[in-house]
Amino acid sequence: MILVGALVNGLAVVLGGSLGLILNKGLSKRISAAIMNGLALCVLYIGFSGAMAGKNIMITIGSMVIGVIIGEGLNLEEKVNHLGNLMETKFQTKDDTVSISKGFVTASLLVCVGAMSIVGALQSGLTGNHETLFAKSLIDAIAALVLASSLGVGVLLAGGLVLIYEGSISLLASVVAPLLTESVINEMTCVGSLLIIGLALNMLKITDLKIMNYAPAAFIPIIFGLFY
Repeated sequence: MILVGALVNGLAVVLGGSLGLILNKGLSKRISAAIMNGLALCVLYIGFSGAMAGKNIMITIGSMVIGVIIGEGLNLEEKVNHLGNLMETKFQTKDDTVSISKGFVTASLLVCVGAMSIVGALQSGLTGNHETLFAKSLIDAIAALVLASSLGVGVLLAGGLVLIYEGSISLLASVVAPLLTESVINEMTCVGSLLIIGLALNMLKITDLKIMNYAPAAFIPIIFGLFY
């Protein structure tokens, strides 16, 4: 029963994304491009809103520097792109404007970053209360629908990641709960939201950041939390 919330959230992303793929079949490239730009602006707003949760700029800077060193060292972006290429081969994607890896990265950041993921998973693991993750599931289903209508099947893969991410926190709740204080969660949300801002800028073709190489930064505030 501990994993019910995470499982529902993962399925919601897959279901919403599947409906988005169906809608995408009836859209022209011009309309899809317009939706994509509008969605990027919404993602930018989400990023700026979450970034305001942070209270300690030094933790934000330190987390970003350490995180990108780890990400670049592991070259996470290339690994994700390789996985996306394998999936594109398997699904025989014909549209060269759609990248499975791009859809996966975009959707994964949106559904995994934020306080609701962490707090909801902790509630599921510690009390068996899944209400927060159920509410988040509805939000994520709508987000996945919109994303998949422009970014394709890669969005559905984020359903598996959110299950693993939230499920792991739920299963380890009794162990990690003391580390994930309110201040740590706020700082994680802040750093993760900065990645979402970078993602939005990529979607608008303003930048070409290797976002996955920055992803470890979102977890570094846990380490800083041990010392303050």
